[in-house]
Amino acid sequence: MDAKKVLFITQEITPYLPESESSIICRDLPQGIQERGKEIRTFMPKYGCINERRNQLHEVIRLSGMNLIIDDTDHPLIIKVASIQSARMQVYFIDNEDFFHRKATVHDHNGYEFDDNDERAIFYVRGVFETIKKLRWIPDIIHCHGWLTALAPIYLRRMYLDDPCFSKTKIVYSIYDLPFNSTLGNRLAEKLKQDGVTDKDLKIIETPNFQSLTKLAIQFSDALIQGSMYIDPQTIEHIEKSKKLFLAYQSSDNYIDTYNDFYDMLIATKLKK
Repeated sequence: MDAKKVLFITQEITPYLPESESSIICRDLPQGIQERGKEIRTFMPKYGCINERRNQLHEVIRLSGMNLIIDDTDHPLIIKVASIQSARMQVYFIDNEDFFHRKATVHDHNGYEFDDNDERAIFYVRGVFETIKKLRWIPDIIHCHGWLTALAPIYLRRMYLDDPCFSKTKIVYSIYDLPFNSTLGNRLAEKLKQDGVTDKDLKIIETPNFQSLTKLAIQFSDALIQGSMYIDPQTIEHIEKSKKLFLAYQSSDNYIDTYNDFYDMLIATKLKK
């Protein structure tokens, strides 16, 4: 039997970024799932604060060179890769001069979120999907971590709905206590509609803040995981109303085994599209 394949789309991974609840999980979980017999691919943005020389990043020429159009503007897609030797694990990086060369992640040194985080999120998610297609690597599970990945479920179910690479793929979204404070601009819905998303899909994000973006991810995911011990009670209520498969918060002692079992259960579950 072929090994099942899990794609991790993450917002942050240590050691490339400082340790946090999310970055530690996104470092240890892919390794643990790989050690339990599954094939993995792991992606994160190539923020400008990541030192390429120290972390031995290099461009993958055969995967780079595509242009992604966002709001009628072409943005070159650059793919880089590095290895975490102790984990025998590669990490792919989505890079672009317009979106990821600034010396910060999602906000500046004063804590103000970048005005183009909406387009950065779109570019990142689409960049991952296009790279996976070029790799001809068909995932059974996609597991998204962090709000920068929250658009992946709706893109999977709209723009990539008929793509054979993803026809049987199921998507999991982990919800962390990692919010953003502003909104993702006032044209997010308009930009998403250019990629095949409908007005009906977007009713839930009339105001594109963290809460509504999370609800959108919940709506289009197949399963949900509580990544932080505490998440907003309204989000928990929305999860319960969605009746989606849900895994409550797991401690660091046992979460990898529990997540692995959750993936197996999801793979075996026939879901309504």
